[in-house]
Amino acid sequence: MKEKVVLAFSGGLDTSFCAKYLSEEKGYDVYTAVANTGGFSEENLKTIEANAYKLGAVKHVALDVTKDY
Repeated sequence: MKEKVVLAFSGGLDTSFCAKYLSEEKGYDVYTAVANTGGFSEENLKTIEANAYKLGAVKHVALDVTKDY
């Protein structure tokens, strides 16, 4: 059974590298999450999700925290 890791994923260069590295080099099941504070459009969120899966994420979630911010 693979170890699991949760990655706060913005879709930028740093977190994209981390997702791929953790998945391919370290062999983890990578679960990604993005916190939407209101700065992302629906199209942005779909692109971030697609990129997370392309980089090896097992599961991705977009957390709607707009009411908190």
